[in-house]
Amino acid sequence: MAGTDNTRQADRSVAPPVIILVEPQLGENIGMAARAMLNCGLRDLRLVRPRDAWPNSHAVAAASGADEVIERALVFESTSEAIADLNHIYATTARSRDMTTDLLTPREAAGRWRAASQAGDTSGILFGKEAKGLNNDDVALADAVLTVPLNPAFTSLNLAQAVFAMGYEWFQLDDETPASMLAVPKETRPASKGELQGLFDHLESELDASGFLRVVEKRPIMVRNIRNIWQRARLTEQEIRTWRGVITSLSRKRQK
Repeated sequence: MAGTDNTRQADRSVAPPVIILVEPQLGENIGMAARAMLNCGLRDLRLVRPRDAWPNSHAVAAASGADEVIERALVFESTSEAIADLNHIYATTARSRDMTTDLLTPREAAGRWRAASQAGDTSGILFGKEAKGLNNDDVALADAVLTVPLNPAFTSLNLAQAVFAMGYEWFQLDDETPASMLAVPKETRPASKGELQGLFDHLESELDASGFLRVVEKRPIMVRNIRNIWQRARLTEQEIRTWRGVITSLSRKRQK
C-alpha cells in the first residue's frame, strides 16, 4: 500500500529497539527491511558482515524512500560488536534450538522493549541471513528468543516480513487509531442530526404527496423503517444536499 504523510511522526520520546541484520545476503532485502522498519517508526539499523558491498544502491532502491534508515545504518564485523552497547538482546527464529531459553511472542516482547527504554536501557533484535537464519552462537548471545505464532506447517518468513512483524507490535503500543471510523473528505463533514431530520421531513412530505404512505395503519412503521435506513447510512452534509436535490427533482417531474 502506497501513501505517506510526512506531517505525522512516530513518538520518539521512547527509544525503539535496534534492528540488527546478521550476514544479510542481498541489498534488496536490506532495503525492504529498512522500509518495514520506517513503517513502524524504527530507524536504527545495524548490519553484521553484509555479503554485498555497503553502501548498496539496490538497498536504496528497495527501501522506497526509507532513506534515513539506510543512511544511518552501521556496519560491524561481528554480532558481538554490533550488540556491545545494548542492554537487552532478542533473537528471532522459526526453528527450535537445542537450548533452554525464554521464548516470547513479538507482542510480549514489545512491552519489554518499552519497559527497558523507560528505564533508560536499550534493546536490540537479531535477524539471521535469509537462507538459514541465525546460527546457534548468535542465538546464545540473546536474553530471549522471539517467534511469530503462525501456521505450524509453514512458519517461514522473508527478512522484511520478520522485521515488520516485530516492528508492528512495537508501533501498536502507542497507536490510537480507532478500530472503526468514517473517513470523510476534507470538503465536507458528517451530517448533523438537524440536517438529517431535514432530509427525513423533506422525504416524508414527498412520499405523502405521492401516495406512498397512504395506508394509515402502516404509515408509522414504514416511516420508522425509512428513517432507520438513513440513520445507518452515516451521511455527510454533502450527501444530504445531494439527496434533497434528488427528491426535489423527482417531485418536480411528478408534478408536471
